[in-house]
Amino acid sequence: MDLQAFREETRDWLESNCPQSMRIGAVHFEDAYELYQTDEALEWRDRAAVRGWTAPAWPSQYGGGGLSREQHQVLAEEMARIKAIPPATGMGLAMIGPTILEMGTEEQRQRHIPRIVSGEAQWCQGYSEPGAGSDLAGLQTKAVLEGDEFIINGQKIWTSGAQYANWMFALVRTDPDAPKHEGISFVLLSMDQPGVTVKPIKLISGSSPFCETFFDNAVAKREDLIGELNQGWTVGKRLLQYERNATTRSKPKNNDKKKTAAKPQANPYAEIAKKYVGVDAHGRINDDASREDVLDQVMAERALALTTRRVVEESKSTGAPGAATSIFKLVGSSLSRSGSELKSRLRGTAGLVWESNEFSADELESTRSWLRDRAVTIYGGTNEVQQNIIAKRVLGLPD
Repeated sequence: MDLQAFREETRDWLESNCPQSMRIGAVHFEDAYELYQTDEALEWRDRAAVRGWTAPAWPSQYGGGGLSREQHQVLAEEMARIKAIPPATGMGLAMIGPTILEMGTEEQRQRHIPRIVSGEAQWCQGYSEPGAGSDLAGLQTKAVLEGDEFIINGQKIWTSGAQYANWMFALVRTDPDAPKHEGISFVLLSMDQPGVTVKPIKLISGSSPFCETFFDNAVAKREDLIGELNQGWTVGKRLLQYERNATTRSKPKNNDKKKTAAKPQANPYAEIAKKYVGVDAHGRINDDASREDVLDQVMAERALALTTRRVVEESKSTGAPGAATSIFKLVGSSLSRSGSELKSRLRGTAGLVWESNEFSADELESTRSWLRDRAVTIYGGTNEVQQNIIAKRVLGLPD
């Protein structure tokens, strides 16, 4: 099938199968956990999973869509056209799935990948601990191999979506006498067992996407060890590259030749400034400092989008591009935080309103985003960690 025929078929299928409630453009990850539990979201996921389109580029023998890069791009463009959010999301698709495809055994791929594609398996990450966050290799959760099982005891924290997950991928210490970066293994374990306790953490933004997770003789099967025993640090670092690689995905271009030129996207900062700061007869923001802040933010966001698009288009493989992903994590998280701060600052005292019938849902959400995005330069690897990685792995600077 040529690309134009594939585009037409894809467009027809999306129009018939994507619920209107799923055509919302984007969703913040803190809200995604609850949104994807709704009936319409599950219906959207199940319809797409039949075609493998929850993981369009994954091999078809594991339930993926098996699409070529060009077909995958067409699908992304058509979804963007109707503002459809992905039919499925989460750490299974973004992190552990690609890691198993690359570093797992064939038996592990056959057992886990189809369940990620179908949505049967929902995953969370067991990395950070109360005493091991930025210094992740300092983790102390222990796993003792007894026959064909690892017996796990310890605690993880900031476990995103643990209350919704039925599987976890985790770094555990299997050799307490080895040097810090050695003696760590990468295991998969079921969350639905007596030895696992999850406690959600209430955030200042009002949501609870993160959790504490406790292990009391929890069990992971020996067959669910990814990579070699005591060599999990290598697997864990590779998975983080897949996580950071997600930030390199830019909004797809609309290549539909039949459509007229796309209407320029509204500048959210300018819209806020127009309402709260005011504009002159020529539409310029009245306050010079505010105008300069908006210009700097918009230019930086567009520069990042163009750069990430170029990286994706120049890539010769579908794998994670390695340590360079830390550049996008560093810049992207910094811009996300500064963007939320700017929106709040432009609104003045109105930017602090938490609940009020006099403000729109978008305005109230902006306040929550300002609080929420204070953390984006911390989770997923702090800015300081990313700078160290860039210095050592990208620029090759000495320790």
